[in-house]
Amino acid sequence: MTDAKLYHIGFGKNDLGEQPPTIALLSGDPERARLIAQSYLHSVRLLSENRGLNSYVGILPNGKALLSATSGMGAPSTSIVVNELIQVGIRLIIRVGTCGSIQEHVSVGSIVITSAALCRQGAANDIAPVEYPAAADPFVTVALVEAARELKVKYHLGITASVDTFYEGQERTQSVNRHLLRSLRGVTEEYRSLNVLNYEMECGTLFKMAGVYGFRAGCVCGVVAQRTVGEEVILGQKDFATDNAIKVAVQAAQHWKEPEA
Repeated sequence: MTDAKLYHIGFGKNDLGEQPPTIALLSGDPERARLIAQSYLHSVRLLSENRGLNSYVGILPNGKALLSATSGMGAPSTSIVVNELIQVGIRLIIRVGTCGSIQEHVSVGSIVITSAALCRQGAANDIAPVEYPAAADPFVTVALVEAARELKVKYHLGITASVDTFYEGQERTQSVNRHLLRSLRGVTEEYRSLNVLNYEMECGTLFKMAGVYGFRAGCVCGVVAQRTVGEEVILGQKDFATDNAIKVAVQAAQHWKEPEA
């Protein structure tokens, strides 16, 4: 099954070469997946651009193979890509994304390393019950923290609200829909009081899949919006924040050693 090209990601196990990667950095944006491959890997090969889910395989400076793949936006697309990545032999996935802070001390340009997610995602409910924990792998989380410290990148470690929608689900009112459901009015302040650090749209489902499927997963996101001030993405800081998240993820992948049982 995995020898053939898989329907969504557009490649199979045989396409990964003689040194197949077991680690994938997973980005929502295909341009971010390309940037990781071209900026941090050598001997890069484009595996597929199927459905905009661009995937690249290359070699890190220490000789380790790495897959840079695209999840697409949101949990449903992520769930499909992750399932197929596991089928071709990936055993560790680090999501490299962007997010919006809901805490005053979590500033734009810094990164959030997610230890666990408040998971409000329909796709995740098809994987496991609502009460099933959406937790990052602790060893991967430590590796990301150590990478941030080594690189002197400002980081925050904690709980992420992983939701299905960018506008309504994150209580944005400056959009076409000015009439939020009652259940979403005040939800950001409620999450803030629960010490949730940020909003994003994929990691909760990724973490539940990791628990059920038996692979390791982590998440690092660059902060591109400060929701205690406004709803907009701060475009002037987006590249800086994204680059910080990428550098930390690449460093963690490069130095990753599978923990002894």
